[in-house]
Amino acid sequence: MIKITDATIDDIPTIQDIAEKTWWPTFSKILPAEQIRYMLDTIYDGSTLAKSMADGSQRFILLEAESRRCAFAAYGPRKENPEIIKLHKIYILPECQGKGYGVELIDEIKRRLIAQKLSILDLNVYRYNKAKTFYEKLGFNVIAEEDLPIGPYRLDDFVMRLII
Repeated sequence: MIKITDATIDDIPTIQDIAEKTWWPTFSKILPAEQIRYMLDTIYDGSTLAKSMADGSQRFILLEAESRRCAFAAYGPRKENPEIIKLHKIYILPECQGKGYGVELIDEIKRRLIAQKLSILDLNVYRYNKAKTFYEKLGFNVIAEEDLPIGPYRLDDFVMRLII
């Protein structure tokens, strides 16, 4: 049975653990190890996560299946247009991938957006990340390319959009 719940500050260690266990196999073939470590330490710093939860810039949800929490997603309004919601993060433990949990998380976000009368969901995906195909299967389309600086590194992303 799958259960999706809102994450709280108490869930930050779980989010960090899922990110740590997912990022390495996801990105180690396309990003240098020092960049992965830097990004994990920066993006998943406990105080950074707590701040984004507290200020409402990102809402985290956790998926529990197989008697454990094995996936999470984070979404929130775009700064430049709060009518557009951005999927900031979605990660599933490697051993739990391919079971439909990513679809479950995105479907839950879509339900929440519909309830708020919102209809646009954007995300950024690294241009060399195979997850792009997953998003395309869900109906997302590339609408732009964006190069994002993160510390001394740069992410070359596609911006993808889903109209709900």
